[in-house]
Amino acid sequence: MENKLAESSEVRFITIEGVIGSGKTSLAHRLSEKIKSNIILEQFEQNPFLEKFYLDRKRYAFQTQMFFLINRYKQMQQQNQENLFTEFLVSDYLFEKDRIFAYLNLVGEELKLYDTIFPLLHRDLRKPDLVVFLQSGVDRLMYNIKKRNRKIERNLSRGYIEELSDAYNNYFFKYNSTPLLIVNTTQLDFVHSDDDFNELYTQIFREDRGVYEYFKPEARL
Repeated sequence: MENKLAESSEVRFITIEGVIGSGKTSLAHRLSEKIKSNIILEQFEQNPFLEKFYLDRKRYAFQTQMFFLINRYKQMQQQNQENLFTEFLVSDYLFEKDRIFAYLNLVGEELKLYDTIFPLLHRDLRKPDLVVFLQSGVDRLMYNIKKRNRKIERNLSRGYIEELSDAYNNYFFKYNSTPLLIVNTTQLDFVHSDDDFNELYTQIFREDRGVYEYFKPEARL
């Protein structure tokens, strides 16, 4: 059977993570379609402060951050309740990663207030059975961002993507909340290549996969 690996696995709630442009939403869609799961997608387009934040990070960081925090909490809480008894659930963001952006963009009293609110929300949410972190180089991220040409991302600077990339790598280097699969995407095109996607799918549902693993596929000739 096509989904034999998934059906025999204990992994039921999968979270895909990565820096802007890493392909996490595309992978979440493909994976969800293959295993016929419900899906949770980050609603970045609903944040009224995000485009302003990309123009002036210092001025709009707190409003942007708090909108995302509350919106993600409501979305996760609702979906977790609705999908409590469903077979599979796939998300294109990890609720905990909200802190990466908070510590990168907030300072002083704003950060203190955030740190007061975050744990109150986080403690009520279901943890994923597996987090898949798509690790990508900055050149590849910038290429993907430019190629998809979203209006809201046109003012993203390379410097900010470099900061995010460093912050993500540091965060997941220390991450131990759930099983983690780090995927080097340099030689991987899971969006357009069925072979690449199926190779990654096998890694996600491998029965002998460890609690913390790093996957770097071989270059195809």
